[in-house]
Amino acid sequence: MAQARNEGLITAVDIGSSKVAALIAQPTEGGLQVLGTGQRESRGVKHGLVADMERTEHAVREAVEQAERIARTNIEEVWVSFSAGGLYSDVASVEVALEGQRIGQPDVDDLLEAGRRSIDPEGRMVLHAQPTLYTLDGLKGVRNPIGLHAEKLGVDIHVVSADPAPVRNLDFAVRSAHLAVKSIVASPIATAMACLTEEERELGVALVELGAGVTNVSLFAGGLLVGLASLPIGAGEITDDIASAFGTRRAQAERLKCFHGSAQTSPRDNHEMIEVSGEADGAEPLRVSRAQLIGVIRTRLEHWFAEIEKALKALGFTGPIARRLVLTGGGAELKGIADYAQSVLGRAVRVGRPKGLIGVPEAHSGMGFATLAGLVLFAASDPIDLRQTITPQLVTKLTPQGLVQRLLSAVKTSY
Repeated sequence: MAQARNEGLITAVDIGSSKVAALIAQPTEGGLQVLGTGQRESRGVKHGLVADMERTEHAVREAVEQAERIARTNIEEVWVSFSAGGLYSDVASVEVALEGQRIGQPDVDDLLEAGRRSIDPEGRMVLHAQPTLYTLDGLKGVRNPIGLHAEKLGVDIHVVSADPAPVRNLDFAVRSAHLAVKSIVASPIATAMACLTEEERELGVALVELGAGVTNVSLFAGGLLVGLASLPIGAGEITDDIASAFGTRRAQAERLKCFHGSAQTSPRDNHEMIEVSGEADGAEPLRVSRAQLIGVIRTRLEHWFAEIEKALKALGFTGPIARRLVLTGGGAELKGIADYAQSVLGRAVRVGRPKGLIGVPEAHSGMGFATLAGLVLFAASDPIDLRQTITPQLVTKLTPQGLVQRLLSAVKTSY
């Protein structure tokens, strides 16, 4: 009976720099129903990388066991997120001759097989290899070529890869917790499924995940992921700055940031006083103004968002269409962060709260759990993936910037 109940269950594990979270969901006629969730502090991960195997394995096991108790079931395999730096985004273009015949499913299958053989990770580990847009005799941006005629049929394949050692460490930590790894998913791909609307992905949008130790900047256009960059900075540095500035414990600094912190200033901040506990037990509490606290936060934000702006420009997210930006991740829970980002980046900004699951507990419904929800949605979507490490053939690489501009131009023409 237990085995019958486990059939079809999806379990996601998000291993971040500040927490390890697990979620068990079951597909139903009404959607994906959450059965149980779990969460533990992440003490073995730094900047998204496993730094202490024993602590990470322990946190994974406890988070999953908590979710199992709530769901009243036992699970054996999980989908795991990878959010560390070292993610690479490449695009390969493959083309085959058809001699003007009508395109059928076998032709598309042959093209994708050629694409599979073309994947060259250059020593890295491939996490995703997904077909993007097709090309018919030079006509770019075709979503579905079946039924059309062409002399040549091509496809762009977006490949997301990572340095192998961090991925293997993550895989080993999960398996050490007696769990089989169904798949390791790049965090930006999962998060986008939970936070972005279909229209945003079509028209062009930047998704910025403000994690505790890593910030992932990913671009979507034409409905597809077309570029990404990882920055080794995160909201944890704001916490460290507060702890250092006011001589308090990190836990107290995190509380100050969450309850009293903001990215925006107001005239009242100079008059509102906050009590800060010192590091030493029994020490007299320090009283600081909210303006002082916000000053520390904004100093870090200036550096953080300057790096985000550089990443956006490097990825080619420019021009009149590149004006939509969505913030998510635990750092997006800071008060006033959307208004601050809009003022410094000059783009329309909103905060992306995860959607698409039924029965999510309030404690696990915030932006910090977007990747967790997205993992479940990704697993349920059963996407096409051409992962395979074979000597490259028929491959021409495009820069991510080139694909971004191609898709944005296609979208501009279509609307």
